[in-house]
Amino acid sequence: MPLNPSSPLARLLNGPIHPGKVVWIGLRPRRKVAMSVVETAQIDADAGLVGDHYASRAGARQVTLIQAESLRSIASHLGRSDVAAIDVRRNIVTQGINLMALKDRQFRIGDAVLQTTGECHPCSRMEELLGVGGYNAVRGFGGITARVVKGGTIGIGDVIEALPVVD
Repeated sequence: MPLNPSSPLARLLNGPIHPGKVVWIGLRPRRKVAMSVVETAQIDADAGLVGDHYASRAGARQVTLIQAESLRSIASHLGRSDVAAIDVRRNIVTQGINLMALKDRQFRIGDAVLQTTGECHPCSRMEELLGVGGYNAVRGFGGITARVVKGGTIGIGDVIEALPVVD
């Protein structure tokens, strides 16, 4: 049953979200191949993140995002001082914005507009990349998936902001 848009909970869920910024961008040229770290990237409404192996696949997982704050949590769950962004194989690392608050929302990064499509759950490769317990360390901290609504250029330092909810 959909939430009543005039309910107090709906007003909170659709309320303001503190903006964040992009702190890292990575492209996965092919499955199981080392990622390319870039300063800027092109996002295309049809193809997704240009240069990523998920490009040209229409659907909900054109771009993956994770919070820098979540990387610290994952490291803590592994008893490590840090986990590198490249190890979790997400495209964009953010800082200062709660990505889970973007559920069912559109948001802007640079010139591009994206739509949250779901949570980005860990895959079995997390054991391989992070070691024993890697899969469970990422559970609940894997970030989000998004599809591209409007293409554009994104770069390190770009602001990430939720767009107003349209009733």
